[in-house]
Amino acid sequence: MVGLFDKEDYGGRNEISGIGEVMWRSRKFLVVCLVIVAVLMPLLGWAWVIGGFEVPAKPVKVKPNPQAVVGSGSGRSGGGSVPASQNGAGAGSNFTDPVTGMEFIWVPQGCFQMGSPSGEKGRDSDEGPVHRVCLDGFWMGKYEVTQGQWQKITGNNPSRFKKGNNYPVEKVSWNDCQEFIKKLNRRSGKNFRLPTEAEWEYACRAGTTTPFSFGSTISTDQANYDGNYTYGRGRKGVYRKSTVSVGSFRPNAFGLYDMHGNVWEWCSDWYDSGYYKNSPEQNPQGASSGSSRVFRGGCWSSSPWCVRSANRGWLRPGSYFNILGFRLVSPGRR
Repeated sequence: MVGLFDKEDYGGRNEISGIGEVMWRSRKFLVVCLVIVAVLMPLLGWAWVIGGFEVPAKPVKVKPNPQAVVGSGSGRSGGGSVPASQNGAGAGSNFTDPVTGMEFIWVPQGCFQMGSPSGEKGRDSDEGPVHRVCLDGFWMGKYEVTQGQWQKITGNNPSRFKKGNNYPVEKVSWNDCQEFIKKLNRRSGKNFRLPTEAEWEYACRAGTTTPFSFGSTISTDQANYDGNYTYGRGRKGVYRKSTVSVGSFRPNAFGLYDMHGNVWEWCSDWYDSGYYKNSPEQNPQGASSGSSRVFRGGCWSSSPWCVRSANRGWLRPGSYFNILGFRLVSPGRR
């Protein structure tokens, strides 16, 4: 349970180690948890049940990337138009949506090996088998959707960390994202959507096969996660205990920011632990049905193995927490 253990258990991705992990998976421990909840409920109130339990955190300031000033309405000068021919777009080409000021990067078509090898540290069984996937090119948000952009479309800001328009919106469910997209598409006349899980991992990897797009390990100089924990030969770093402004770290090879950490990002797919065994090679769309939706990338409170390119998380589509956000994609042709 988020907050009670000050760790993550998002869609089955339990980070409690040792004896705690065994207890968590036991029936006896589940009964104990239910008793604790029953005792604490009158004290905590019902807000965390109906509104998404928040991970308590003290905001920490991070110097933002001066090149990552994200518009919330007017867009950047020179932006606002989409190249006439998507087939002629090269990797790193961009356009700006004039309604929200969102910047999009062209992710070229290609094939990659999706999932993680059996020897990768922190790997879960649902990350395999590694399989070949080929995708058409698409436009992807250069940054996570920000609070300013969300408020421009919806007129409200559900976020826990209300620190500025350039911070990622969080505490949004998969269902909330769909409502945002409907409103945005009506106003813009475009066809924005959530990325498929395959599109997300392809964009995150940006041609790499290592656990992270930056290599075999990661540091808090490269992403916003819980730096009290290390991965491989990595070193401990800072634990910021909150989101940071989008674009605070350098981008991956495709020019995309914050694909590791900051907020988990919803994908369009239904979650299926065994989907990779039967996934089509060309443009997989995920399972045809399910009870939970996929999210990717890890967040500000994640341990480093949770921000790996291949890691999968899942929750019911009505769930919302202060660790959940999203970014958008748009198909290559209009």
